[in-house]
Amino acid sequence: MENWDEVRTAFQVARCGTVSGAAEALGVHHATVIRHIDALESRLGVKLFQRHARGYTATEAGQDLFLVAQATDDQFTQLAGRIKGQGEGVSGELVVTSLPHLTNKLVPVLADFQAQHPGLIVRFLTGARLFRLEYGEAHVAIRAGARPEDPDNVVQELMVQPMAMAASSAYVARYGRPKSIDDLEGHVFVGTDGQENRAPFYRWLSENVSAEQIVFRANDDRGLAAGVRVGAGIGFMAVDMIAEEDDLIQVVDPIEEWGSPIWIVTHVDLHRSPKVQSFLKVLKSAAKGWT
Repeated sequence: MENWDEVRTAFQVARCGTVSGAAEALGVHHATVIRHIDALESRLGVKLFQRHARGYTATEAGQDLFLVAQATDDQFTQLAGRIKGQGEGVSGELVVTSLPHLTNKLVPVLADFQAQHPGLIVRFLTGARLFRLEYGEAHVAIRAGARPEDPDNVVQELMVQPMAMAASSAYVARYGRPKSIDDLEGHVFVGTDGQENRAPFYRWLSENVSAEQIVFRANDDRGLAAGVRVGAGIGFMAVDMIAEEDDLIQVVDPIEEWGSPIWIVTHVDLHRSPKVQSFLKVLKSAAKGWT
């Protein structure tokens, strides 16, 4: 294609559905958008859009162009993310993503690392979404569960987090406390809402407790922990989290089968950058003292 500006304009029109939206996204006048679309359609000899009162709708040819332009735009975004992460020093941004339940462990490490490198801005992103390392959305990902298998990523084990069964004092007052792992009949549990959960302790729960006993279900760590705290049932929590909360009781001690592997994941293109290597060294050192 001879003129990428015209293709980029068509991509934004297809994405936004209006000339004004595309003009705002590109930072150009709406007349420029119309001129680019007209020129591109003339050059290709096909209509890329159906014009109507509400805006522009891509034709079949327009959809084909949109898909190619989307892939190209993603590649540019990926390239930009990698270039930003390949600086020579520890400066710019360090983006670390993690599951929420590791926040109390990671934030002190990140804060200390930033204090050692005043030119650095730390961005700490939590949640269930898997940020795409290949597109530069994060430099370091801390993930739990089965070992990540993307061949473009470097995966290292950080630790195995001990998990135990916990209940609130209100739950124990109502239902009593199990004497052991073999004394779970008559108790109710907090569990995940999805059928496919790779966490070893939730796999164990689904295999050893009837579905009718899992009376409170949630789809993320915060909802699950909240269910345990308010006495909705017995649930799994990290041993150190249980110890930090006065109203929680560790009702069944951890077993090896419940241990949750925690992984450090980096993209191969950024793994050797000074910024990432410096942070990984500090993180691994700090993790030696975690339980």
